[in-house]
Amino acid sequence: MKTTILKETLSEKLQIKARRVITTILGITLAISGMHHGFFEILQGNTSTGKMFIDSIGEAQRMWPNGSDGAFTLIPNFLITGIAAILVSTAIIWWTLFYIDKKHGPVIFLILFVILTLTGGGIGHIPFYILTWLYARKMNTENHRWIKALPLKVRKMLSKTWLSATIVTASFFIIGLEISVFGYVPGMYDPDKILIICWSFLFVALFLINYSYIAGIAYDIDNKVIKK
Repeated sequence: MKTTILKETLSEKLQIKARRVITTILGITLAISGMHHGFFEILQGNTSTGKMFIDSIGEAQRMWPNGSDGAFTLIPNFLITGIAAILVSTAIIWWTLFYIDKKHGPVIFLILFVILTLTGGGIGHIPFYILTWLYARKMNTENHRWIKALPLKVRKMLSKTWLSATIVTASFFIIGLEISVFGYVPGMYDPDKILIICWSFLFVALFLINYSYIAGIAYDIDNKVIKK
C-alpha cells in the first residue's frame, strides 16, 4: 500500500506541465539577451552614457555597421548599466527556474523584465517577454476554451511537438541575437541584407512562441494537467 502511494506521489511530482517548461526556457533565453547587452556595456567602461537611448555595443567593440544593439537606460554610466543588466538577467533566470509557477510568479517575471529594459538590457526583447508573460499568467488556470478550440486529433498532433517547437523558438532567437552582434551570415556580406535576415529570425521566433504555447496547452490537456 505504501509503495503504491509513493509511486503515485513520485508520478505526480515528475509530471511535466508544458507551459511551465516553455516559460522557463523562453525566460532564460531572453535573459541571455540581457546579459549580452550588459557584457558589451561593461566593455565601454566607467564612462557616461550621455543619454538614455544608448548603443550597447560601442564603436570600439562593434563588429559590423549595424551591430550597435540599441538599448535604454536610466543609469547614466555604461559600467554600472552593464552590471545592472547582468544582475537583473541573473535574477530572471533564477525566478523562471524556481518561482515562475507560483501565485505571483508571472507578475514578478514581467516586473523583472521591465526593470531589465530600463537598465540597459535591450529593447528588441520587449514583444517577446510581453507575449511570454501573457501566456504564462494563465499557467495554472483551467482554460476550457482551449479544450473546445482544439479537437482531439489536433491536440494529439500538437502535443507531440511542444518541446521541439520551444527549442526551435529559443534557437531562432539566439541566432538572431548573434547575427545582430557579429553580423555574420555564411556567404553574405551586404549589411542591409544581413540585417533583414537577423530580423527575419527574430520575427519567426516571435511567431513560434504562439505555436509553442498552443502545443504546450494541448499537451497539458491530454496529460490532465488542465482538468476537463
